[in-house]
Amino acid sequence: MRLTKIMHVAIGMLFACCASFTLAAGLRLVDIPATKTIPALKAAIWSPCSRQPESSQVAAFMVSASRNCPLDVDKLPLIVISHGFTGSMYSHHDSAEALADNGFLVVSLNHTGDSGMSMKYPWDMLAFERRPIEIKRVIDYMLGEATEASQIDSSRIGVMGFSRGGFTSLVIAGGEPDFAGSEVRCKMDRPLCRQLEQEARGTRQWVRDDRVKAAAALDPLNAFPNAANLAGIKIPVFLWISEKGGDGVEPDTEAKLHKLLPTLRDYKVVQNAGHFAFLAPCAEALVKEEPEICQDAPGFDRTAFHHDLNASLVAFFRTALTP
Repeated sequence: MRLTKIMHVAIGMLFACCASFTLAAGLRLVDIPATKTIPALKAAIWSPCSRQPESSQVAAFMVSASRNCPLDVDKLPLIVISHGFTGSMYSHHDSAEALADNGFLVVSLNHTGDSGMSMKYPWDMLAFERRPIEIKRVIDYMLGEATEASQIDSSRIGVMGFSRGGFTSLVIAGGEPDFAGSEVRCKMDRPLCRQLEQEARGTRQWVRDDRVKAAAALDPLNAFPNAANLAGIKIPVFLWISEKGGDGVEPDTEAKLHKLLPTLRDYKVVQNAGHFAFLAPCAEALVKEEPEICQDAPGFDRTAFHHDLNASLVAFFRTALTP
């Protein structure tokens, strides 16, 4: 559930990426305007691009991206990425680039009050409630106000998320959480810890979006204890979890999800992986500075794992979003 300095370091980045593909994705940073109920959102739009990348060291990452690359392709499927606790729109930059390199338009955002840029209410249930609302707002923006709106195929929209973001993907797909009935708990003296014990199913009106036709959840926070909590999900689901878990995500609890998801298409327990293995590989200097986030178990190769993960995500969304 927690991400630390690795994502805070990325806040000031102007662009980021890095997957092992021939060309880099195009990248455009946007400020999504506020509405009466939703504050302005900062996001990155990753797009197919045939230009050669420019590589440089930016903050914690080696950057290989093409800023503001012209988009000359129509009918693109859209993927929205939701980061984990204290993460950012760069948390999964390599996955965003891999999808863009393979013909998807991808948007990653900073969640309000629950990201490295805005820590207003990460320890309150409001952080969970607002996440799917913000995903819906991003989709509204991309289909209506964005420069790329006319080039998007509105019938092919997917979501992807990690940890709290994986929870968000399942909610926007139709899942209805039951925190009190789940095994999600925390031991600190925080409002969220007390809320978890009382937040029964039906307490809140969780936002789903029927425009979303496929959902990927990476080591998601499992607040869905029964099949009834997930019965509303009618679209294909991608679920990969870590063998070792960590930071509030328990492997045994996560493993129960796959038996409850009626439309599961790709399920994998990643052997020897911890929770943070799903984050983009860290720069070498940060590996030493942030071992909890950046160092994996002996013998686990995060770069090789992400090559497999990203290829599998591309294959899943390509199949699930086929007209």
